[in-house]
Amino acid sequence: MWKNQTLITEFILLGFPVRPEIQIFLFVIFSLFYVITLLGNGIILGLICLDSHLHIPMYFFLSHLAIVDMSYASNNVPKMLVNLLNKDRGISFAPCIMQIFLYLAFALVECLILVVMSYDRYVAICHPLRYTVILSWRLCITLTIISWAFSFLLALIHVILLLRLPFCGPREVNHFFCEILSVLKLACADTSLNQLVIFTACVFILVGPLCLVLISYMRILYAILKIQSGEGRKKAFSTCSSHLCVVGLFYGSAIILYMTPKTSHPEEQQKILSLFYSLINPMLNPLIYSLRNAEVKGALRRVLGKKKQSQNM
Repeated sequence: MWKNQTLITEFILLGFPVRPEIQIFLFVIFSLFYVITLLGNGIILGLICLDSHLHIPMYFFLSHLAIVDMSYASNNVPKMLVNLLNKDRGISFAPCIMQIFLYLAFALVECLILVVMSYDRYVAICHPLRYTVILSWRLCITLTIISWAFSFLLALIHVILLLRLPFCGPREVNHFFCEILSVLKLACADTSLNQLVIFTACVFILVGPLCLVLISYMRILYAILKIQSGEGRKKAFSTCSSHLCVVGLFYGSAIILYMTPKTSHPEEQQKILSLFYSLINPMLNPLIYSLRNAEVKGALRRVLGKKKQSQNM
């Protein structure tokens, strides 16, 4: 039936339905958040590259998390900022599909990197004497490559299933970027297969890894409670609390957004959850790791100290 209908070549991103003066205010706030996201993650990435004390598996994984967060925010936020100041909120079909693909890919990479980071903390605290043997650089690189490759492959599967659908109108996406569930609502065909694949992927990529993280931290907590020295226990708690904060923010917002009944979350509320998921989380991650991590703060002092010494010379 849809073969005789005109397929649309452009979507309209409705964004946030607010007054113009509020749009300007949101533009300033979101621009500030975006700059903080890029600066914070860029500083974390730079410190890990420049300071040899951070050339260990934990910070190797953290550097990939910083790359993902910068890429993740840069995929969605610039277009959102342009639309806040521009009345023409159109986005062509191909860029929209690319935005969906990158959004899914980077989100999946972050899920898996967070799981790998929890395994790193588990080995460091529960098997400290065998840490360098178990988490060799070969294993770290292999886990990272698998995380990136699997994530992009799964995102590609979602996009291929999306491309088989016809879009013949309406063309208004009730979101501030091309979010896959919002775009699926505009399809002129049955999307039950897409919905099933998305839910199944969420079970394996969100619920499964989250269970692994929780099991790891139950073992970590048991090991920490057996540490005799108060200083050692405090250090173990500090290294794990940062990661737990990031895991809670990321998985919590993702599960609420994609695995709870949509009737309990109006579309405007889903936009706020997506904003938290795609902008607030990437901004908070470097702040959490820098404020709660003595090694990162020490690396920053060392790098700044070297810079002052070179200027004095």
